[in-house]
Amino acid sequence: MYFWGKPQFYGVKAQASNIGHGVGNYTAEMFQEDFPQFFSRGTDEAPAAPLLPATILEEFIRQANAAIQPDKWLDGWRYACGLYVAHNATLYLRTYSDGSDTPGQAAASGALVGVVRSAQLGDSSVTYDTSAVTAATENWGDLNSTQYGQLLASRARLAGMGGTYVI
Repeated sequence: MYFWGKPQFYGVKAQASNIGHGVGNYTAEMFQEDFPQFFSRGTDEAPAAPLLPATILEEFIRQANAAIQPDKWLDGWRYACGLYVAHNATLYLRTYSDGSDTPGQAAASGALVGVVRSAQLGDSSVTYDTSAVTAATENWGDLNSTQYGQLLASRARLAGMGGTYVI
């Protein structure tokens, strides 16, 4: 039985449930250091710049800081934040275009692209089967659509394995 009037029980439920409330401080500089492939090659005249709009990158970083809690991820927090941002940046860049001439072109940039199962052109053929890779995280939404997301989902399963007890 839970006693609301007993101060020794205040905060026990939140602490025991293994649910953190910390907000991270991941930055664009950290992302650039960890995932340079999302930045242009810098020169003396022009420093490296993100390949996606800076406002979008900052939004993904804000989301990562809210979703990937340092007190839950501990030493893996920075890498998990980077994977989160890289996953979302990859999805964004798949639809990126400098501009469109028609509404149809704009709509086509957001077309859903699936995994190639089979393709044949003359003597060449391509077949991909990712079921062995995605089976463990099949209910993890869009995280299976990039390798960064799959890495994040795999690590999230490990980070979330801690025991919980809710009164």
